This record gives sequence, structure tokens and C-alpha cells, in this order.
Amino acid sequence: MSTFQSSDGVNLFYQDWGRGQPMLWVHSWGMDSQMWAPHMLHFNALGMRTIAMDRRGHGRSDQPGSGYDYDRLADDLAELIERLDLRDVILVGHSMGTGECSRLLARHGSERIARVIYVAPVAPHQIDANGRELTPAMVAPVLDQITGDFPNWLEQGADGFFLPAETGTTGGTIRRTIDTMLATSLHALVACFLTRIGSDLRDDLRTFDTPLLVLHGDRDVSEPLAHGQATVALVPGARLVEYANTPHGIYHTQRTRLLADMQAFIAEAGA
Repeated sequence: MSTFQSSDGVNLFYQDWGRGQPMLWVHSWGMDSQMWAPHMLHFNALGMRTIAMDRRGHGRSDQPGSGYDYDRLADDLAELIERLDLRDVILVGHSMGTGECSRLLARHGSERIARVIYVAPVAPHQIDANGRELTPAMVAPVLDQITGDFPNWLEQGADGFFLPAETGTTGGTIRRTIDTMLATSLHALVACFLTRIGSDLRDDLRTFDTPLLVLHGDRDVSEPLAHGQATVALVPGARLVEYANTPHGIYHTQRTRLLADMQAFIAEAGA
């Protein structure tokens, strides 16, 4: 099992497959690196090296009591990149993982990063439907559901996440997704949820000097399409591709098209 110890003493698990130009895959809230396994295998077959780490508190990494702010999470990614001496990296993130990527670039620079791909990114700045900045008090009812009956909260949200009746997502995939999230540290889940709500990434995105592609579904209830639009608006030259009738689980429900769009972006950029 491949692990390394972060500078604050946390053991972090990662997968590192193949050889060639590296692609670093950053998973979403509550998931782990296994969500990217089919995507990683696809690019391995194209001659690329694929790496994915389990965020602290998630998957096979340690579950410490601290370190769930974007600064520390970005430092974890930076330390993995340095440990493996990765260069000319294609950086891919889904949902909360995109926040870590934005902070990584703002905090550590883009010298080692060639291209960035965001899938259903978080909002640059969390506001409600009335334009008010979200606070922990405003999202307390959701946190109460997560801490009070997380299995039920996941079951209730599965249809919106995958739209299985329309996308053909199987019960097995839904079950595995729920089981993965249930295995995640509840402390880490709550801390990361609050990080996502309380962070302002607008200045991070304004510093981007790396080509960015954003792929986002128009029926995403977790991270609405407006979040992807707001992200692209802050990054000069960034491109948004909208997927019709596509939910937050776009990484699975539209995997074939997603991989094709990623592949075209990498080839187009001459990476």
C-alpha cells in the first residue's frame, strides 16, 4: 500500500498507476480515490501516469482531528506532488476537490501544473438564493441531518445525485457510493462541509495562469451549474462545457463523454 506522511504527521494513502505524463485526480466530499478508478485506467491505456490520493479523513488515509481547511488540504496535495516529483501535471478535481485544486494553485503556484480540469466545481463564494453569504447557522439543518442520520440523508439524496431512472445508474453503483461515504470519518465530513461553505475562492481563481476546462451538468442539485459559470467568469480564457440533463454524479453518469472531452482538451492544448 502506497502511503506518505504529511508535514503535520498524517499518513495519506495514494494510488499511482502507469508511466507517462502525470494526471492527478482529486476526489469529492465523502468519497475516495476509487471514484476515479475507471477514468485512471482509461488514461493509463493512452500512455499516461495516473495518481489519486485519499483526502485525510477519507478512504485509507488517517482520520486526524484537524487539518480540514483548504490551506492544509492543498498542502497535502502539494507534498504528494513534491514527493513523487510530478511535473507537467494534468490536475482533475470533482466538486469539493476543485476547491483544493484552486487553493493549491494559489498557494503553491502553477510551475508543476500544465492543465486543470474541473468537474462540477464548488462555487467560488457560497451564497444562498437571495445573494446572502452562507454561514454555519444557515446550513445547521443540513448538518443536523448529516450528523443525526447520515445513512438516511444519503439514501434520500441518491436519486438527485445520479438520476438513475434517466441515466441507468445501477443499484450497485448507488450502494457502493453510499458505503464509501459511510466509511468516511464523520468528523472529517462535517469539517470539510464547513470548509466548503465558509471559504472564498474568488481571489484564488483570479490568480490562475493555467488553462482551465470546466465540465458541468445543468441538473446538478449539489453544485448547480451557476457555480461552474461563476468559476469560468473569474478565470481568463477558461472554457465551460454544459451537459444537458446531467446530475452531480456526472463523473459516472456521463463517463464516456467526460473522458472524451478531457482527452480532447489535453490533446488540443498540446500537453
